[in-house]
Amino acid sequence: MAERFGGRFSPGDLLRNNLPGGPALPPTPRHPHEGRPKWITLAATPFLLGAFFQGATGLVTDLAAFGLIASGMWMTREGLVAQATYEARRVARRPAIPRKLFGGILGGVGLGIGAVEPGLWGQAALVGGAGLVLHQIGFGMDPMRDKGREGIDSFQQDRAQRMIDEGEGYLSQMTDAIARAGDRRLTARVDMFAATVRHLFDRVRDNPGGLASARRYLGVYLMGARDATIRFADLYAQTRDGSARATYLAFLDDLEKDFIARSDRLLDGDRDALDIEMSVLRDRLAREGLTGAATAAPPEAPPALQSQEARTLDELLTMPQKEPRR
Repeated sequence: MAERFGGRFSPGDLLRNNLPGGPALPPTPRHPHEGRPKWITLAATPFLLGAFFQGATGLVTDLAAFGLIASGMWMTREGLVAQATYEARRVARRPAIPRKLFGGILGGVGLGIGAVEPGLWGQAALVGGAGLVLHQIGFGMDPMRDKGREGIDSFQQDRAQRMIDEGEGYLSQMTDAIARAGDRRLTARVDMFAATVRHLFDRVRDNPGGLASARRYLGVYLMGARDATIRFADLYAQTRDGSARATYLAFLDDLEKDFIARSDRLLDGDRDALDIEMSVLRDRLAREGLTGAATAAPPEAPPALQSQEARTLDELLTMPQKEPRR
């Protein structure tokens, strides 16, 4: 239930404000209902507190009820995080596990166990079913289909996803290693580097064809960054060497600039591909004589016939007046 807070004087914000030239990275996606499961867990604490004032059967059932509800709400929160990430991406796979559905089932079973009484199993089942229905209404369903994968080679997409998963593993190991150094500013700096790398992950996920040019960054370079971080963390935890710290930060700065440049080149490649497709379409329309047909100006009206005998409609409808007789 812990929540990380930040401000203008926190290590992460100080580093972000003092680092020049960084891209405007997208914020971490958050679901608007992400904080609701913890309140449901708090509402279930009477099961936990009251369990120690009952007999053996009541102790087991109340502890089981609280444990199932807490586990279900934890899984529900993970499902909300997965849904926020799914909605933030242009190309995304559906979550492999429907966490919100399983969270609702665990919560409903926990409510049913907490409400069970001898001879009233049917009512306990109704309470559990009502809890499951209310859970699905309150938190919604999990994404059940892939998004934005039409026209994308599934083989290339699978290869890109495997490389991204491997890169995520390297980033996780970097985060675990730098935590051993016991320096909050270093931890925040590694988190910023991880955010930059995940920006490249998103580019590759949207354009799997760029995997060939980004393979070294997702594999060899991240592996080297992980090894360097592990060695530095072990050394800095023992010696607190300031020169080693400065060298490591400079190393992260240089590597981060390389990842930013690679992300920009992938974006430029997408723009070039779009320009090429539009140019080919224009050439094809030009060969068929259709270029500019939709935006061409309407033809000018033909000039009106001019004649000495031409008469206007008013002249034709005007009755001639008789001349008075003399």
